[in-house]
Amino acid sequence: MSRLPRVAIQTADFDVSAELAALRAHDRRVGAVCSFVGTVRGGNEGNNGAPVLSMELEHYPGMTERAIEAMIDQAHQRFDLYGARVVHRVGLLQPGEQIVLVAVTSAHRGQSFLGCEFLMDYLKTQAPFWKKEQTPQGAQWVDARVSDDAALARWGIEARNA
Repeated sequence: MSRLPRVAIQTADFDVSAELAALRAHDRRVGAVCSFVGTVRGGNEGNNGAPVLSMELEHYPGMTERAIEAMIDQAHQRFDLYGARVVHRVGLLQPGEQIVLVAVTSAHRGQSFLGCEFLMDYLKTQAPFWKKEQTPQGAQWVDARVSDDAALARWGIEARNA
């Protein structure tokens, strides 16, 4: 079984192939690996419809990792998962750059898809990250979206920011 830490918060970019290989390494039970990679949108995709020039992500060291670890524990209780890995970047990011990787392993694809989606829905609303978009009109903090809260609600979890 992999000895890879379940959570990494870092400024450096990550290699998706290397992360997935490490997650499933030495675990012959794995029949499914599901992953999601989030990137910084450019174009007219910012919260106010203006082009995103850059995004800055902040977090509380220690608190963030503990919150994500607890969320991974919940995913293991809900789904038949073998492993999980969340890599989240912080600092200044440019359009097109990777922000987050959520990856899970299980015996079958259904549990992997559910586990990955559950973890991503949680991250979008509950993990203690703060995002600031830089647009031509200036910088603005990004609030949680109603659609993200609704996605979390389908798992029976009420968003704390609603």
